[in-house]
Amino acid sequence: MGEITSLLRRAGDGDKAAEQELLQRLYGDLRRMAAARWRAGSVAEPTTLVHEFYLRLRESESLEFPDRGHFMAYAARVMRSIVVDLARERGAARRGSGAKHMPLDTTLADRLPAEQDDALGVHEALAELESVDARLAAVVEMRYFGGFSEAEIAAALQVTERTVQRDWRKARLLLAAMLAPAP
Repeated sequence: MGEITSLLRRAGDGDKAAEQELLQRLYGDLRRMAAARWRAGSVAEPTTLVHEFYLRLRESESLEFPDRGHFMAYAARVMRSIVVDLARERGAARRGSGAKHMPLDTTLADRLPAEQDDALGVHEALAELESVDARLAAVVEMRYFGGFSEAEIAAALQVTERTVQRDWRKARLLLAAMLAPAP
């Protein structure tokens, strides 16, 4: 059993020191994962995303992960959730969020980055894809939101890299069809 797996098990048993050591060891990987989807104007910077992940991890009932791959897949799912939540908040704030409406010049709002809209669109299409094929959705989630390599995805899903490549191609085609504007 590897050191990370041992730390995961100890953290799952409630060992706070193991939890701290685990997060210290995986911080670089978590930050790399968060940075994989970041660009200027994003809803959250990589460091903020990792810290928000840590807070949500602390709030969770259970920290039981069989290995590093499963933990990182969980991290990708939580980071996706954080990005979508922040995009929804930003969208609600932009629409007024219950504030008294006043006529304003909207040219500035039209120039704001559309990344949060992209994140929401991808999230909704991914939810639809998940209802069709959960493994395809997991591949997209780990690759798009987590920045995982094909080898990392294969290890986490316990399939071959070739299967991940096929799933990625198939998922991209399905998502492209789901995200295409209606004629």
